[in-house]
Amino acid sequence: MSGFHDFCTLLGNTLETKTGQKPTNEVLAGKEVIGLYFSAHWCPPCRGFTPALGKFYDQIKDSKNFEIIFVSSDRDASQFKEYYDEQAAWAALPFKDRATKNALSKKFKVRGIPTLVILDGKTGETITLDGRDGVSSEPEAFPWKPPSVAEILSALPPFVDKEGEEVSLSERPGPLLLYFSAHWCPPCRGFTPKLVEFFSELEKKYPDASIAFVSSDKDSKAWASYYQSMGEHWLALPYDARDQKEKLSKAFGVNGIPSLVLLDSEANGRNTITTSGRSFVMENCVEDFPRSWAPKPYADLTKTAECKGSSINDEKALCVFVHNMEDKNVEGLKALATKQEKSDTLFFYATADEGIAEQVVRLCDIKPPKGEATLVLLDLDDDGAYYLANTSDVSEGALAKFLKEPGPRQQLKSP
Repeated sequence: MSGFHDFCTLLGNTLETKTGQKPTNEVLAGKEVIGLYFSAHWCPPCRGFTPALGKFYDQIKDSKNFEIIFVSSDRDASQFKEYYDEQAAWAALPFKDRATKNALSKKFKVRGIPTLVILDGKTGETITLDGRDGVSSEPEAFPWKPPSVAEILSALPPFVDKEGEEVSLSERPGPLLLYFSAHWCPPCRGFTPKLVEFFSELEKKYPDASIAFVSSDKDSKAWASYYQSMGEHWLALPYDARDQKEKLSKAFGVNGIPSLVLLDSEANGRNTITTSGRSFVMENCVEDFPRSWAPKPYADLTKTAECKGSSINDEKALCVFVHNMEDKNVEGLKALATKQEKSDTLFFYATADEGIAEQVVRLCDIKPPKGEATLVLLDLDDDGAYYLANTSDVSEGALAKFLKEPGPRQQLKSP
């Protein structure tokens, strides 16, 4: 239907329905909101949530033009059929299409079930990955479109400074760093002194820059003590602003700490420049701030395991090791990464055998001949799979060919 997204690329051409298989576009024609329901009969929380979801679906499916597709994690086709027969009259991904199921789980980073992903039927864009919580706690707010960063920031209480004085964001209109951290977290305690030193240097050159501590500490005493260890000009979100802290974490996808987010200046709309600021601190990236922090479609594997806001642990990654080549040329990798910026594949290069790159070299047993590069396609989500080739050709075309035809699957060594 004109004006609606074609979900065939995502879901395949055919879906199961209660009356048999039908074309995907027919099932989803005119549906403004699509839910992907990841579930399985063997999972007790799934069996508890499915009836509640069915009741909710029946109440709103027509008025909200809502459709659900059940994506099964059942162990065999008979379990799938038994469980699907118990469910409401929504659609399902054919059980035999395990490759699509796995691709969906990977795309939406499904780490547990039940999970309900909500998509915009007109654009195909993700509305929320946490539809389950929406059904349970805010059914009236369907489809749970998250507030914008600007809306969240405008609803925040004033920050506080080291003297306990309130400071509004309008008083700090320059670029803003948000530091998600907690004293109980060992990696945070290791990173915080580096960040304090870095920001002290940064604010000398860019005095309009600000930084605010967003705490995950377990009580206000720990928050206050930890905050005092930070820089003189740091702000902090008040400890009792727990709800706002959770909204900030959710808005920026903060699933672990320490995490450092950079927002642009107020004049530039407070747009998110990066949610992966830690690597820039480790690289002491002060020059041309904040523009130099804008994400690139490629990254240096000796310094970071993150690219395009994702980790090498979560997405397929092409890694080009040129430390044994005389010219250490990575322009082909950069060109390919730029062309494929919107793909899910991450792109890394390594000009030295150190840092994260050294770990990959060891785990993949990389031994490039002198004068050659090693190309590695890592797919850690596929039970530690990787693909490898040694070559003297690191042009864009050669890398694109390897990405398309990487050769036989190999298995990572145990650490």
